[in-house]
Amino acid sequence: MTGVSLTFAPLLGWPLIVAGGALAVVLVALALWRGLPGWALRGAALAVLLAALSGPALQREQTAPLSDIVLLLDDRSASQTLSDRAGQTDAAIAALGRQIAALPNTELRRITVPDGADNGGTRIGAALAEALAAEPRARVAGALVVSDGQVHDADLTPDLPAPLQLLLTGHAADWDRRLLIETAPAFGIIGEETAIRLRIEDMGAVPSSAGRTADLSIAIDGGAPRTYQVTVGKELELPLTLEHGGQNVVQFSLAPLTGELTARNNDAVVQINGVRDRLRVLLVSGQPHAGERTWRNLLKSDAGVDLVHFTILRPPEKQDGTPVSELSLIAFPTQELFIDKIDEFDLIIFDRYGERGILPASYFSNIRRYVEDGGAVLVAAGPEYATVESLWQTDLAPVLPARPTGRVLSEPFVPRPTELGLRHPVTAGLPGAPAPEGQDDAAGQHWGRWLRQIELASPSGEVVMNGARGAPLLVLSRAGKGRVALLASDQAWLWDRGYDGGGPQLELLRRIAHWEMKEPELEEEALYAELEPGSLALTVVRRTMAETAAPAIVTRPDGTTAELPLTETAPGRFTARWVAPESGLYRLTEGDLERVVALGPASPREYEQTIASAEPLAPAIAASTGGVTRLEEGIPTIRPVRAGRPSAGRGWVGITPRAATATVDLRVTPLLPAWAWALIAALLSVAAWMVEGRGRKTA
Repeated sequence: MTGVSLTFAPLLGWPLIVAGGALAVVLVALALWRGLPGWALRGAALAVLLAALSGPALQREQTAPLSDIVLLLDDRSASQTLSDRAGQTDAAIAALGRQIAALPNTELRRITVPDGADNGGTRIGAALAEALAAEPRARVAGALVVSDGQVHDADLTPDLPAPLQLLLTGHAADWDRRLLIETAPAFGIIGEETAIRLRIEDMGAVPSSAGRTADLSIAIDGGAPRTYQVTVGKELELPLTLEHGGQNVVQFSLAPLTGELTARNNDAVVQINGVRDRLRVLLVSGQPHAGERTWRNLLKSDAGVDLVHFTILRPPEKQDGTPVSELSLIAFPTQELFIDKIDEFDLIIFDRYGERGILPASYFSNIRRYVEDGGAVLVAAGPEYATVESLWQTDLAPVLPARPTGRVLSEPFVPRPTELGLRHPVTAGLPGAPAPEGQDDAAGQHWGRWLRQIELASPSGEVVMNGARGAPLLVLSRAGKGRVALLASDQAWLWDRGYDGGGPQLELLRRIAHWEMKEPELEEEALYAELEPGSLALTVVRRTMAETAAPAIVTRPDGTTAELPLTETAPGRFTARWVAPESGLYRLTEGDLERVVALGPASPREYEQTIASAEPLAPAIAASTGGVTRLEEGIPTIRPVRAGRPSAGRGWVGITPRAATATVDLRVTPLLPAWAWALIAALLSVAAWMVEGRGRKTA
């Protein structure tokens, strides 16, 4: 196609040419006023000169037609995998592609829209804006979106120069039931009630057979679930009491119903970190010694510890005639501590305590009952443990993990972890630990020496540290539901004072106390996962006292499983790194151990609203004069329509041909050469002169 137009390229600025034109008009008017017969010719000459200065030229432009562009957005987000939506999408994309390919002078741009990053949902608005920015707006004839309509960035949809057509997947009869966690605390006090608010919602064309109640199962830390019948559509407040510190995983599950779109939104996981409000410790000190102040300072330095210290300042055998009532600073409530309120303590520590008849035998029976019911006792033994005053001679003996031989080993020794201790979480990885007895210490590490140890025999628990002559130094055991630790020396305070280099006294005692209080991170047999922030990768960790660990089984959200071989990365620690294929709830299993892990968001946006709907894109569709077509009614045909006319109807959708062109050749030719303008102006001036000269002769 060729077009011709007149253009100007003035030799002087337009203001000067306009001024020259005004001057020419004045001169012609003056000539007319004076009656000069050649005024018209003179005016024509001036006009020719002004035209020459304006630089007139003929522009010949050759153009070629450009093809129209149709944007086709293919929604491949997670919600598009529900029901038969993926099949509907595949069929629609193929059919639309064939129709557009058959249209003359029309090109197709296909854009696939996956799940948005960081639980961003379906980002069709951003994808459409990016695709439109990459193409000339004058060529865009329409945009076709094949989706369930659940768009999470509809406000980013651009102003389109052509119709936006939504081809809606799904079915009008679809319905779904979901579990929604409204509020859940990140932290909870152990032993105190906390609340989780949740709601069960029905969406879509809910059949009457679904009922107005649902079976809700609740499981904590992968334990046996409990099932409750709850009302659908009503906000529920679930009271929950945390039983242990660390991560508490609470899993909620709805029993799936026939006909639901998906069961993926029937489960939810809440992870609550259990913390202790105050750690209540009863410290019972016997004979005063140099380490007693260390115990007290250690416990009082922690603001989270409520310490009750019971100490014996005057043994019964000391007879100096002074009445006991005059020696006592306060009347100590022994019955209240050891009988009435003993269950309120988290830990009881016996520091060099010898049984001298101060506490009745029934008190020790009650302490034993306290341990068997789930309490914790730590015995830091001194020389009295090897005598007839030993706690071994009380009713507490059945829960103690080792008996004394009666010997006190008064010689320097270095505490060392045993082979078992290298694997046990209480002693594994303590900083500066020397090698076990009989092994070469390649790193040359050692702790400070202790100077005294009580010889133990027949340990019934786990010996995790040895001392003088390889005798058991630290023994850990379970008794009923509770736990007992026996430290066969009163010399741990030497580490605190830095004697002979010192040692990790604070960390060791902290671990012993937390193990006795059943903190999950210090359990000998444990299975858990370490999540990598910002990704779907996790490291499965199996801690065990055994030499080997069986592969871990991962159950995916869809019920399929994967087997993960575990590799020993440290004594007693076996790990495997794994990348999950998608967000959701995963169950880890190894033997009798089980753990539930939530990867990605606890409630993915893609499953919050699962019913296909045009509502999110309705404003953008209306603004572009587009339309909505349900694919369950058939794949529509594509028709070209004029701008401003209806662009959607029963069984068809429209695109607007743009008739855009591109210039392929441009030629500019001066209207006349410069000498021609000068010649014409000169001839007109000579003619005017001749006319005026003839007029004077006639006169």
